[in-house]
Amino acid sequence: MIVVKVGGGHGIPLQAVCQDVCTLVKQGKRLLLVHGGSHETNVLSAALGKPPRFVTSISGVESRYTDRETLEIFSMAYVGKMNKLIVERLQQLGINAVGLCGADGRSMEGERKEAIKVMEHGKRKVLRDDFTGRVERINTHLLTLLLDHGYTPVLCPPAISYQSDIINVDGDRAAAVLAAAFGADTLVILSNVPGLLRDVHDADSLITSIDKARLASYLEIAQGRMKKKVMGAAEALAQGVGTVILGDARLQEPIQQALQGRGTVIR
Repeated sequence: MIVVKVGGGHGIPLQAVCQDVCTLVKQGKRLLLVHGGSHETNVLSAALGKPPRFVTSISGVESRYTDRETLEIFSMAYVGKMNKLIVERLQQLGINAVGLCGADGRSMEGERKEAIKVMEHGKRKVLRDDFTGRVERINTHLLTLLLDHGYTPVLCPPAISYQSDIINVDGDRAAAVLAAAFGADTLVILSNVPGLLRDVHDADSLITSIDKARLASYLEIAQGRMKKKVMGAAEALAQGVGTVILGDARLQEPIQQALQGRGTVIR
């Protein structure tokens, strides 16, 4: 089993990712695809007159502030646009893809945070109207049924809470839980950079290999969205996934190149 997470940042060519998924599935690989949609959410938010707002947790991790209106915009971008465009392309390539968000069939479930503690303008704040959470449980029965009958699941946030609220969850960390739930050999996380860089301004500073015992020390090197990818990698490895690869979605055959070791390989 391979779990692939492709980010939703600006400049990611999904065509190459879909073509690679097609190749691997036709080779008989069991594959689950998870995708993001952050750039499309930002564009749609601005167009609808509600510019995106990002907050930083006490621990220094940035995330999207998600009130109910933002959650609906988020769902439009992820589910209404990105998920269906990916399904369309895979269908055109001959792959019988099924698009699901985490709320569908409770495929990704977790606790909605009662409140989040953030730092704004040097002050600590508590936000209580936030619809965010973290995936803790996967409906493996539903996804296995699809896989066993020849379908390729294409998954995305939002997830659903135990109280049945739709919640914004981080896609990288959700993919880690998904990979662990299926006992995946490999989790591939693709984004619009070559992997984990020592210097975010220098593509040649790629860190090619990390032993999982030392992974925590690399959290300080990771900047921006990469920090959550490293967190997701650590969580996947701690739950039994053999290898996590942080790869470059902009390459030709990006998944296959990542599987061959191009990127940051963590095992």
